Amino acid sequence: MPDSTGYPPFRLGESRFDQGFFYGRLRHFLDVIDPRTLLVSENRLRECMKLLDQFKYGTLPAGVTNAQLWEAQKVKQAIIHPDTGEKIPMPFRMSGFVPFGTPVVVGLLLPNQTLASTIFWQWLNQSHNACVNYCNRNATKVHPTPMSTFFRGYLGAVSSAVTIAVGLNILIKRAENFSPSTRILIQRFIPFPAVASANVCNVLLMRHTELSEGISVLDDRGNVVGTSKLAARHALTETALTRVVLPMPILLLPPIVMAMLERLPMLQKHPRLVLPVHSMVCLCAFGLALPVAISLFPQNSQIHVSELEPEISAATECKILTYNKGL
Repeated sequence: MPDSTGYPPFRLGESRFDQGFFYGRLRHFLDVIDPRTLLVSENRLRECMKLLDQFKYGTLPAGVTNAQLWEAQKVKQAIIHPDTGEKIPMPFRMSGFVPFGTPVVVGLLLPNQTLASTIFWQWLNQSHNACVNYCNRNATKVHPTPMSTFFRGYLGAVSSAVTIAVGLNILIKRAENFSPSTRILIQRFIPFPAVASANVCNVLLMRHTELSEGISVLDDRGNVVGTSKLAARHALTETALTRVVLPMPILLLPPIVMAMLERLPMLQKHPRLVLPVHSMVCLCAFGLALPVAISLFPQNSQIHVSELEPEISAATECKILTYNKGL
């Protein structure tokens, strides 16, 4: 039962929201991506880690509430990688994805892009995505991912994004049936297919060693049963799908909204306001898209042993195993 603070009893390493339902996952990830965690000091992080250790070893001081424990775990989950135990650099945390990524989204959606600007913004976007994917990957593999894999994924994602974006731009410019206004409107939607395909490429290339080496699967007591390549395939498929859904609201809604807002007399009279308004629209779309996309699947997903390798099934009596799909 919840205590006087309204919080349920604390469970170390678990979410206080039901992860079996989308709404519960959405509330969980709204906690995880809270940008206020970017302002947490080193001292505050140490206090949170100490409090969680005290709970783990049964040495909690008197008077510590469930609310304090859940808040401490929220801070740790936002900053510390669950597998490596290392701090995630601020720009590449999920809580930093919106504030650090919004300027890039604004750049991707600027009208009248030149060839150079298209290449620059696609490169910058995939550079940021590559670092986010790497820093939030599943790191339970026996052998750490070499940096050469990171660079191959990075180069592959950038190449695919730039090729698709530039190719579509060239096709639109050569199309003779479109009016100049229609051509500009269509060009605003070009970033979506470029970014979506590059995002999938980014995930698959940067994390392909999980497919060859497998990821850890755990029983209902949290014990590692073995390493499964089939679980890794599920993890990458789920992550790739979130990367396709993520840019949909970000890259499709702002062009529609801005096409309507730019007709307003105020913006026509004061064109300098277009960029600030555009930035706010992108920020709102980004803030909506991120928690929705990463909530499509639980971070710690479950899978039946019948879907895994025979040696995994033989190693445990537990029928439902868990794996961390990464973010």
